[in-house]
Amino acid sequence: MSLDRSWVESANEAGTDFPLNNLPYGVFSTPGGGPRCGVAIGDMILDVAALERAGIIALQGGPLLQAATWNPLMAAGAEAWAALRSRLRELLAEGASQVEALRAHLVPQAGARMHLPFTVAEFTDFYASRHHATNVGTMFRGAENALPPNWLSMPIGYNGRASSVVVSGTEIRRPWGQIKGPEDALPRFAPSARFDFELEMGAILGQPSNGAVSVAEADAMIFGYVLLNDWSARDIQAWEYQPLGPFQGKATATSISPWIVTAAALAPFRTSTPERERDLLPYLREPGPMLYDIELKVELAPEGAGPVTIARTNYREMYYSAAQQLAHHTTSGCPMRVGDLLGSGTISGPARESRGALLELSWGGREPIAVGDQTRSFIEDGDTLRFRGHAQGDGYRVGFGECTGKVLPALDDPYEDGC
Repeated sequence: MSLDRSWVESANEAGTDFPLNNLPYGVFSTPGGGPRCGVAIGDMILDVAALERAGIIALQGGPLLQAATWNPLMAAGAEAWAALRSRLRELLAEGASQVEALRAHLVPQAGARMHLPFTVAEFTDFYASRHHATNVGTMFRGAENALPPNWLSMPIGYNGRASSVVVSGTEIRRPWGQIKGPEDALPRFAPSARFDFELEMGAILGQPSNGAVSVAEADAMIFGYVLLNDWSARDIQAWEYQPLGPFQGKATATSISPWIVTAAALAPFRTSTPERERDLLPYLREPGPMLYDIELKVELAPEGAGPVTIARTNYREMYYSAAQQLAHHTTSGCPMRVGDLLGSGTISGPARESRGALLELSWGGREPIAVGDQTRSFIEDGDTLRFRGHAQGDGYRVGFGECTGKVLPALDDPYEDGC
C-alpha cells in the first residue's frame, strides 16, 4: 500500500505517525473543555465527539462517541468499527466535500492534553519473547536451564493491576518495597535501587469472550494496539517472585501510549511468528500471520540532558502473538471483557542493542551501558524513558506517537512514624 492523501496537509508529510492510512483513536482535552474522543490526523486531532453531535458522523446504535472513552465503540462490534473507519477516511481524504465544516473541529495536538484512551477492565502481562526469556533465564539459572520447561508450549503470563495503568506523560514515583540483596541476612524495606523499563506492545480487547475461543476468533476480538512500558522494580521482584511470580515489583505503574492504532490500520503489516522448535497444541496454532512488523525504539534522557537511543527492536520478534495469548487466556473459561489489556511481554531481539529492558542491556547491572557521557545499569531519578514505534509502508508509516514517563525520587519512608 502507498500513502493515502488527506486534505489535512500535515498528514501527507514524510515522517508523520498519523497519515490517513492510520487514524488512531485517543481521548483529549483542551483548555476550557473536558476530555472527549478524537482521531489523530497529521499534527491535528479531529474532534469526533463534536462531529457525532452535529450529525456528520452517525453510527448504528449510536451515539457511541460521547463518553470520554472508546469502550462504547469497542463494545458495539466489528461492523461499527469498520463503519467509523470508512466514514473517517471519506471525510478526511483529499477532495472530500465537507472540508470547511470539518476544519472547525480540528485541534492542534500541541495544544491538547491526552488522557487514557479507554477504560481498562483487566490487565494481563505475558513473557513471550524468546530472546528476552532466554537472556533473563541465563542470568538467573544458567544457559542450560534458561527457558522454563513449559515456555515452548504455551504463552506464560500473570494477572496485573488495571488500576496502575496510566497514560503517557504521567510521572512515575520510584517505589518502596521489601528487598533482600545477596549480602543481606534478612530483607529490608527500602526504595527500589534496580528500577527498570520493559518495552512492550499492548493489545486491547474490543469484544468479550464467552468460553474458550480459537486463535482466529481471538484475533477478531482485538480492537487495536498501544505501546506499553511495564515499569519493573527488579530488586523487589527478585525477592518476592518465588513461588507465585511477580507482585509488587510490577504494580507501581504501566504506561501506555495515548493513541490506539487499530488492527485495521495495521493489517497491511502482518507477519508470521517464528518456526516452532516444539509443535504447539492444536488450539494455539495460527491460521495465518498474526504478528506485525513494527519497528520499536527506546530513548533515555537523563535529567537536564538530551535523549539517547539505547535500544531498537521489532514486534515481529515475539514467539507468541497477541491472538495466541488471548486464545490461551480463555482456555480455562476465564471471561474476557471489553477493555481488557494484554501486555506482550518484553520485546527483545538477538543483538545486545535490541534488548528491551535495562536488566538485559546491562546484563543484570554487571555491564553498564553508555548514555551520552553517563552510564546506566538501571533507571536513575530524573531519567525520562521514551518509546516510539511505527510500521513502515511505501512512502508512509503507521505510528503510535510516544509512550513517555519520567522517574521521580521515592517519597520519604511511609512507615517511619510507626504507622
